[in-house]
Amino acid sequence: MRIPDSLVEKLLLSNNFLDDEKLKNLKEQEKTTKKPLQDLVVNNNIISEKDLTKLYANEIDIPYIELNTKSIKPDTLNLLPERIANQYKAIVFDVDKNNTKLIAMEDPDDIQSINFLQKQLDNNIRIYITTTTLLENALDQYRGNINNELTRVIASQDNNEDKEEIDSNDLAEDSPIAQTINLIIEYGIKAGASDIHIEPRENVVVIRYRIDGLLKEANRLPIKLLGSITSRIKILANLKIDEHRVPQDGRFKVEVNGIVYALRISTLPILDGEKIAIRILNESSKAADFIELGFWGNSLTEFNSAITQPHGLILVTGPTGSGKSTTLFSVLSSLNTPDVNISTIEDPIEYHIIGVNQTQVNPIAGMTFANGLRALLRQDPNIIMLGEVRDHETADLAVQAALTGHLVFSTLHTNNAATSLPRLLDMGVEPFLIASTVRVVVAQRLVRQLCPNCRISFTPDESYIKRINGIFNLKNDLKKIYQLETVALKDGIGIDKSNQKYSISDLSSSETKIHRFFNNNPDGCDLCNHAGFKGRIGIYEVLTNSNNIQKLIISNSSSEVIESTANNNGMLPMQIDGLIKALRGQTTVEEILRVTTTEVVQ
Repeated sequence: MRIPDSLVEKLLLSNNFLDDEKLKNLKEQEKTTKKPLQDLVVNNNIISEKDLTKLYANEIDIPYIELNTKSIKPDTLNLLPERIANQYKAIVFDVDKNNTKLIAMEDPDDIQSINFLQKQLDNNIRIYITTTTLLENALDQYRGNINNELTRVIASQDNNEDKEEIDSNDLAEDSPIAQTINLIIEYGIKAGASDIHIEPRENVVVIRYRIDGLLKEANRLPIKLLGSITSRIKILANLKIDEHRVPQDGRFKVEVNGIVYALRISTLPILDGEKIAIRILNESSKAADFIELGFWGNSLTEFNSAITQPHGLILVTGPTGSGKSTTLFSVLSSLNTPDVNISTIEDPIEYHIIGVNQTQVNPIAGMTFANGLRALLRQDPNIIMLGEVRDHETADLAVQAALTGHLVFSTLHTNNAATSLPRLLDMGVEPFLIASTVRVVVAQRLVRQLCPNCRISFTPDESYIKRINGIFNLKNDLKKIYQLETVALKDGIGIDKSNQKYSISDLSSSETKIHRFFNNNPDGCDLCNHAGFKGRIGIYEVLTNSNNIQKLIISNSSSEVIESTANNNGMLPMQIDGLIKALRGQTTVEEILRVTTTEVVQ
């Protein structure tokens, strides 16, 4: 469904979802991101996909239907063949007592499609509109449950024993083992998984998916399929199928629903066989802008200021899987213009950026981070991205590059922003060089976003609020949070309609309003596959290297002193940034604590 920008603007303004200032900000985003207004208002939590579709349905006088995939009978579904349903983005979800076929469509304004459906179903149809997400979930019902599909495919092949050698049947695209692997990958992509783990155990092969940062077991296959599965994936990734003793890495691409995905393959010998990890990367996706990533307010301003400097060192820090590469992908994409030479040295290359010169680390060939960076400096770069600062040599080269007129981006593995500066000292970089080159340090984590369709709220009792006050150091009241949330409301970014109803006095005068923002683990819906969460968002702290911080670096101050000074200078701690996002209804307090501390709210 594609709603014209002018109509989106009209619908949101007339229904008080937008004001002129927010609309102006959105149009500026539209120019920089090249995304339609329809996508921006949903991504920024101004309105949900469901509510926008309902407004559109009222405008064009077509009834809206909340599709429940579990209630669609197979016989009803198959009244429209799968090929036609996918081509015309339409599905028969019910038949009434007059034998009228009820059809849900993504775009009921498509007259050509409706004419075809009328001929296909004998003119006896009634059209409804639904959201793109719900329609895609319904279309998946043609394939049925993945376990049922795998059982059917596996039963069709002869597996009397493990196959260590590959025959022509495994090479064929329509072979049962190829179908099995296609199903595993396709399910992972449609479920929004970032990784697929194929893990041999003593008697079974376990298939697990990492969805929104958490691993979930989905399937178990007979252990006798392990050899065929491993060999087939190795063939696709151009790996050695007869090598089982050492790890191997490879890549291949697949296309699902017209979208190209790059699959990064890693094999690892373990006790019960070879484990395979598959990283899923959407090559068709555009880089998210900083607001979509989760930056807002002063943090966004400071970060934007730092990345537009002509030279200096910018560090992004956090543990593995915290979204550092995604942040740098967005940064490089935003800076990628024809008059700028951007070069990177990475291990591995996760995102391909057209127009950026990307180099893969290869230690066997002598291409280390340090050697690669030396080579890059002879390539007349304006901007350099170094995948990771790992040791004294790379740290020293990165600082020297920043000193000689280059803008350098890199990552570190530290727990917070303040710890990164002493870490460079530990690597042997001179304090005065750190003080003069580092522009900003961004620490981040990823938290699961609440499903906007089924999130619910609750009123916390006194003990819960007291517990939160203690964990987040709020000094026994919510005054600090009210002040920060007031700034968020003024900022106008990522606030949904319910939050916009509150004035500054509402936020500062009463604790009773807090129940509008806190969430209590919803049961979920079809939109989020009954997980209660859909997608992830970053929580950040942005440490600007001010004059006060520079003095502390030169005097070899501890990370605690640096952090305290940065907070006093206006840095928003990562936990508080997360708590504000919980107050907005974007995530939960429990999620913030899960990724930042061992504390639990009960």
